[in-house]
Amino acid sequence: MEQTRFTEEMLQEVLRSIDEGIHVVDAEGITIFYNHVAASLDGMSVEEVLGTHVLEAFPSLTSKTSTLIQVIQTGQPIYNQRQTYTNRYGKRIVTINSTVPLRVGGELVGALEVSKDVTRIQELAEQVIDLRKRIRKGRKPSASEPRLFRFEEILTRNPKMMKAIERAKRAAATRSPVLVVGETGTGKELIVQSIHSASPRRDQPFIAQNCAAIPSSLLEGILFGTVKGAFTGAEDRPGLFELADGGTLFLDEIHAMPSDLQAKLLRVLEEGAVRRVGDGNARWVDVRILCATNEDPALCVKEGRLRRDLFYRIQVVRIDLPPLRERREDIPLLTSRFIHEYNCRLGKLVSGLRPEVEEIFMRYDWPGNVRELKHAIEGAMNVAEGETLALEDLPPHLTSGEKAPQAEREGRPLREVLAEVEERMIREALAACGGNVRQAARRLGIPRQTLQYKLQKLGLNRGAS
Repeated sequence: MEQTRFTEEMLQEVLRSIDEGIHVVDAEGITIFYNHVAASLDGMSVEEVLGTHVLEAFPSLTSKTSTLIQVIQTGQPIYNQRQTYTNRYGKRIVTINSTVPLRVGGELVGALEVSKDVTRIQELAEQVIDLRKRIRKGRKPSASEPRLFRFEEILTRNPKMMKAIERAKRAAATRSPVLVVGETGTGKELIVQSIHSASPRRDQPFIAQNCAAIPSSLLEGILFGTVKGAFTGAEDRPGLFELADGGTLFLDEIHAMPSDLQAKLLRVLEEGAVRRVGDGNARWVDVRILCATNEDPALCVKEGRLRRDLFYRIQVVRIDLPPLRERREDIPLLTSRFIHEYNCRLGKLVSGLRPEVEEIFMRYDWPGNVRELKHAIEGAMNVAEGETLALEDLPPHLTSGEKAPQAEREGRPLREVLAEVEERMIREALAACGGNVRQAARRLGIPRQTLQYKLQKLGLNRGAS
């Protein structure tokens, strides 16, 4: 008996420590466990919900709209379903729920639900869509849209980069899909924006969406639109395809899009029509698709993260961007540009770099590419007191000596060096996040499923959570 009580207490402590909402009800729908994360999501206290029927605690739900009640009634699990409801205090909550039946000896004794709060993401997505809808109707938004980049603004002396730009310029005149491939920070969106700016669609909408930034259950509605009644809280709302009609839709990190949505995207590309979630009617759209990925697309296809048929459809024109370590002749050009930019922003009069800083800049590998260079200069100029940037102005990781000198890497295959850097960054991120995979993925700027795959490949998944 003592052992059973101890085991139950351990289980409850585990459930309390999970960083997602956990809600457990018995076969009658009475709450028997409700962790503090779920309480925080719902804007209620644990005491208010424990021992209370789920429909009493959340009166805006019904037996048909509550995923917990549905699972109790049917005995069937529900995965990744969006739920919109209002709590006792009138607060609108949007969650993504996975709910499973609980059985003991084959008898249904309750249901367990894991909830992820996406209220803020949903609100922001709706605001962006509504704003773009107003723009399409000819009304000016409250703030003007940022100006898009043009090819002449991209600085380079590197032959590979110049060849990529020329290829992009030729592609701008067509309506074929384009796939831009390059590491994080190499300038993929600059190329994509420049393609749109140089195209016949330049006066039409340019809409960008990062496929890894939105949960899959929300992404479908954002891309393709929704109709009222498609799910609880759904409204008639156009998706990004409809809002981009006549213009360009840029899908970044296309490899992070769930496979079922990739199939739907392929269908839109083939048919030129979209169907809103919950609607059987097709709506014809004229949209040019530009995509980007910061991973090797062939590897993504091999691993099943990118559909082979979609891959061939979106890489009609493929543009590969070299990392900054392969275009070191551009570092002085970019450095001068960023110093001038931050002189204007920060009211400084910095004229350049000291020789020892120039040497570090030319030796460093820049794993974050041009974006990392820009942020390093921004950070240095915030604290700089002289007319030139000095060693003490630089971020610590540039002067700590952790990076091996270039000479030590000569003769080694690029793939081997990159794998070594990647493993070190993953280990450092995991250590900084206490082994939490979700937080480490966020720190590294990659999808959680990508990090989990890499951890498994490196044999580091045992200590990660």
